[in-house]
Amino acid sequence: MSTPFDDNSEPPRPKRGLFSKFRSSFLTGLVVVAPIALTLWLIWTVAGWVDGWVLPFVPLWLRPDQYIGLNIRGVGVIVFLIFTVLVGWIAKGLIGRSLLNWAERMVQGLPVVRSIYNSLKQIAETVFAQSDTSFDKACLVEYPRKGIWAIAFIATSAKGEIDKKIDGDNGKTAVFLPTTPNPTSGFLLFVPTRDLIELDMTVEDAAKLVISAGLVYPNGVSEAPTPIGEVRQPPARAS
Repeated sequence: MSTPFDDNSEPPRPKRGLFSKFRSSFLTGLVVVAPIALTLWLIWTVAGWVDGWVLPFVPLWLRPDQYIGLNIRGVGVIVFLIFTVLVGWIAKGLIGRSLLNWAERMVQGLPVVRSIYNSLKQIAETVFAQSDTSFDKACLVEYPRKGIWAIAFIATSAKGEIDKKIDGDNGKTAVFLPTTPNPTSGFLLFVPTRDLIELDMTVEDAAKLVISAGLVYPNGVSEAPTPIGEVRQPPARAS
């Protein structure tokens, strides 16, 4: 026979007030609106910044605002894209390569300008190179000690002096270990290839995981925070 003290039913949840419902709806709407608004603002700002740099070099008779009387943002971006494609097309030809080599020889004769140009060229070739080995896979690496795993991006296999100086017959791989929440800073590590665990997720999904500090998982999966200790329920009393 059950008694009031043996009632194991959960207590009724308190009803949510009007302010609580309003706050919940506001936060839900903010999650939806904020990414869209920030993306549009970023595109608008970058387009205006490019226009400010490019439009002064565009002749007045080519600007649409001279004919319609309205400043259209993004014209400088279109001009920059067309100009960049045209330069790339010319640089692929024989005459373009000859001009580029001639200009580079002139730059190499200037001490300070030579260092700046070579550094920027190397960075541009690394970032924009159309190769199959530039950060195309994400992996797990034990860092900063064994038993603790961190997400890293596979760059390439170790080559040259670095590969020769490192002991061991196993191959070494250069990986970039980003920091949270700024993935542009991090550490360059040379790790034995057999110690790496390649991930199936894309580099973009791995970057989202790093930037969000583990809150945004690939494929839209969101995991609830794992409690440090589980709350044990008291054993039910025998009736």
